[in-house]
Amino acid sequence: MNKAHHLLLTILVTLVLQIGQAADFSKWKLYPSFNGITEIEPTGKDVFVLASGNIFSYHLADQSLTTYDRVNGLSDNDIAHIKWAPSVGKLIVVYKNTNIDILTLGGEVTNIAGLYQKETTYDKDVNDIYVYDKNAYLGTKFGVVKLNLANGTIQDTYYLGFNVNYCYIDGDYLYAVSNSHGTYRGLLKSNLIDASNWGWSGAYVPLETDRKNVYDKTNQYWWTITETGKLTYYKVDDNNQRTYLTEGILPDGPASSNFYHLYLHNNKLYATGGIWKQQIDGQLKGEVHVWDGSQWTEFETPTSEPQKSLSIDYLCMGFDPKDSEHVMVGSKNGLFEFRGGKFVNLYNKDNSNLVPIGSSNAYTLVTSLKYDANGNLWVFNPLGDTEKSGTDKQQANTIKCLTADGQWKEVVHDETKAINVFDLEGAFISKRNGLMWFVDNNYDKTKLFAYDYINDKITMFGPTLMNQDNATINSSLAFTPTEDKEGNIWLGTDAGPIYLSADAISNGETYFTQYKVPRNDGSNYADYLLTGVDVLSVAVDGGNQKWFGTNGSGVFLVSSDNNTQIANYTTANSPLPSNTIQDIVINETTGEVFFATEKGLCSFKSEITEAADEMTKDNVYAYPNPVTPDYTGEINIVGLSYNADVKIVTANGTLVNQGTSRGGTYSWDGKDLKGKRVASGVYMVLTATASGEKGTVCKIAILN
Repeated sequence: MNKAHHLLLTILVTLVLQIGQAADFSKWKLYPSFNGITEIEPTGKDVFVLASGNIFSYHLADQSLTTYDRVNGLSDNDIAHIKWAPSVGKLIVVYKNTNIDILTLGGEVTNIAGLYQKETTYDKDVNDIYVYDKNAYLGTKFGVVKLNLANGTIQDTYYLGFNVNYCYIDGDYLYAVSNSHGTYRGLLKSNLIDASNWGWSGAYVPLETDRKNVYDKTNQYWWTITETGKLTYYKVDDNNQRTYLTEGILPDGPASSNFYHLYLHNNKLYATGGIWKQQIDGQLKGEVHVWDGSQWTEFETPTSEPQKSLSIDYLCMGFDPKDSEHVMVGSKNGLFEFRGGKFVNLYNKDNSNLVPIGSSNAYTLVTSLKYDANGNLWVFNPLGDTEKSGTDKQQANTIKCLTADGQWKEVVHDETKAINVFDLEGAFISKRNGLMWFVDNNYDKTKLFAYDYINDKITMFGPTLMNQDNATINSSLAFTPTEDKEGNIWLGTDAGPIYLSADAISNGETYFTQYKVPRNDGSNYADYLLTGVDVLSVAVDGGNQKWFGTNGSGVFLVSSDNNTQIANYTTANSPLPSNTIQDIVINETTGEVFFATEKGLCSFKSEITEAADEMTKDNVYAYPNPVTPDYTGEINIVGLSYNADVKIVTANGTLVNQGTSRGGTYSWDGKDLKGKRVASGVYMVLTATASGEKGTVCKIAILN
């Protein structure tokens, strides 16, 4: 798809969403954090809580929790403020991008998008919400916005030309309070759209409202936050003694919304919470979030100095193949060692051959880690140098190895000396050729490396990257080398995705391929795949489809043959928290695709699973099975080999459907060759390998 077609598609999708047609988010899941409560809003029956830009409610009657997000009804992500309106029994939800929702206790949502959609040259941020009868008044960076809560509309906009921290009604006047201009007021019965009907009435007075310690008049409860950051409520008796009615309430979730790199290990998702690609000087708390499919846990934070203060910006992880509990974490301050999620040790210049940056020792970067099958840990430690004497500096070797027996050694190659590289990133070991691949994300000197770590031989591709047409690829950054099912090594670059073909690797050639997508308009022209798109992350699913995460353009899904753009998921047409995708990882067993964005984690349930090496009666099966009359989705046959041939026939052998698996999965819509739903009965699934060898048979029962 060329740029013009893609732009048109994006515009059409956005327009459809704006006119109110609900998108299908049933395959998506969000993983919000609730680790920082900022606002509490009691309703009398429930209490709504804003925490880390997300909301949940606690129900007094049954002591249950409900979380709200874009998958289950909200219109947006990243909430700035909430406010309960008792006169209409609804919660006002204002997002940081100025979108607005009105939420009922039953979970019904009315979206008010007028402020969000309004194109202006001034800042529209909402500072505070004030409710009066059936109206709400928003103090904004430019004035006051009046909402009609009864019909869910913006009734008036009062442009005052200055920042309004908060507003309120007293007597016959609406007051707008500004820390820069003082307090203004306007007579309610006058035309307040006309700024001349507002007048200065006094100095600025700060709003003294504690949104974290709130009194519930209906139940005579106080709602507050425990020392561990959880919601609790209590009563006060005549002697001013507190009786707490709960030990603490908080939905399960990760400790924060900081997600950088993702890993799947032993059926668990691991995520580092640092930052490096877009913000070299970031100072995020060192975090490892762990999701086991039902519950979140966190790696321990070191409690003693200096390890505690150095525990910032965790960047990468390595999992010991000899010990499932033993995990290494690379950071901006060295190599952290954990066992069972508990901190064990910190390796830096004092107890290893890791080298800090310059004489100031500002950072000791570990940007990538990879264990080999023998338990040796390969550590990538770029940008370091060591002082010999005076101005005489010795450039450090950037690749180190912590051997399985606990010894440190250096990889000595001029190509990877600190003077020649900037950020060694994305190390992995090829399943096809056994080489360790990684990139040097070095601005205008981007390189790809193939390292034969067994024989200590290194091959460098670049720094000038050429494509198959012998033209220079004008990229300055490269990320996430990834191997597809055909042995091609893909890179994400700021000029679009490129790959080093399996044939080029085996033939010792150094050119990269920018895949050409035919325009199919009779011109015989083609466009490079996603040319000019800044690609930060690449993942390949079981069907050899490519998932490209970008810097600002969301996620692109491209077909296995690279000719078709299947989807472009963005914040406009999906629950993605952000259009900047730091990393992507795919669960090969379930097909679930996880996206680490700069504002949190989400996933998409793809039906494509990893292909099986062999099709047997034990691993090939269909679901749902039986197919009930109310089911209208696809029927999935899993456990298939790559590009398996699939035929679905009736009990007497009549063919009703056929095709080829994608990865280890084949999906059938339950219809025959003429597009009609098949009759009730038992259907046989006949399989064969791509080379024609007979596979196995499974059965599907269909009830109409």
